[in-house]
Amino acid sequence: MKVALMAGLNLRRMFKDRTNIFFVLVAPFLLILVLGQLYGGGQQLKLGVVAGPGAPSERLASALASGGRVSVERLGDEGTLREAVERGRLHAGLVIPASYDSGGGTVHHLVRATDVKSHDTGTWIRSIVRQEAARGQPSLPVRVTAAGTTPFPEGLNAYAIAAPGLLLMFTFLTSLTAALGLVESRAIGVTARLSAGPTRLRTIIAGEAAGRIAIALFQAVLIMLGSMALFGVSWGDPAGALAVLLVFSLVGGGAGMLLGAAFRTPGPPISLAMVLGLGLPTLGGATIPLESFSEPMRTLAYFTPHAWGYDAFARLVRHGDGLTGVLPQLAVLGALAVVLFALGTWRLRRALSG
Repeated sequence: MKVALMAGLNLRRMFKDRTNIFFVLVAPFLLILVLGQLYGGGQQLKLGVVAGPGAPSERLASALASGGRVSVERLGDEGTLREAVERGRLHAGLVIPASYDSGGGTVHHLVRATDVKSHDTGTWIRSIVRQEAARGQPSLPVRVTAAGTTPFPEGLNAYAIAAPGLLLMFTFLTSLTAALGLVESRAIGVTARLSAGPTRLRTIIAGEAAGRIAIALFQAVLIMLGSMALFGVSWGDPAGALAVLLVFSLVGGGAGMLLGAAFRTPGPPISLAMVLGLGLPTLGGATIPLESFSEPMRTLAYFTPHAWGYDAFARLVRHGDGLTGVLPQLAVLGALAVVLFALGTWRLRRALSG
């Protein structure tokens, strides 16, 4: 009973600071909105086109540029087009064969697998090809060529790309910044008075640990449910999503426990919380999709818990995996949570009994 009361007290204490109301309740959804727009909504798409001189080819290229949604750049050959797409200067490319003018051949749609916007160009291209077919031009097949296996399935909600990473970032960041409450309670003697009374030391430690977990879970559940309601994000298999949410919340709670127990004054932990709470998610792919990292950076990213959480959510949200598909990621995160809580418990016990 005392453990639950202490957990609730820690959660209420977090909202005594009015700024936390914004950063915990509002900021995550503002960033999901911004990143969702960046990944797929409202921005002009850049399409490179290689086409012959015939009137049907010219009409198709002009139709692709209609409406202002797509900016079309004409290039001289397929090699130049492929290089521009691979370097990210264009979202996609289209090669209209010379035989198109006589009603034959195949239209080649060239995409970069890690560019989610390339799927928007595919939808646009197919619609325009059908539109031209209705005007009398034969409807040719559109063959897609991608560099690598795409991590972003066609039709994926752009907010579903942003939400999982931001859930990981804010859960970890909030857990670390809320650890300041543990430092302050020790500094003003609250925990010392509790340990001097009838409350056992192990109960105090358990209550503080439960408080760290409650804060992390509150933030994670809020983002998961809020993104579903506001942005239509699907988190995939419910059992898998809840398991990842729970285990990563334990990681955040353990990190907060260790940080709060390691310092006696609030200055160093709040600075360290901001550095770790923003730096590790960036390195781990929570703010920039992990698929866009170079191979050395991706290897380095897996030294953070965020990369394992990101990988788990990517499998659930994008690739349809279930709970069994994310067991390796859950095992790594679970082991890390055990280590963090063990260190935090040891450090807090030492601080309270010393």
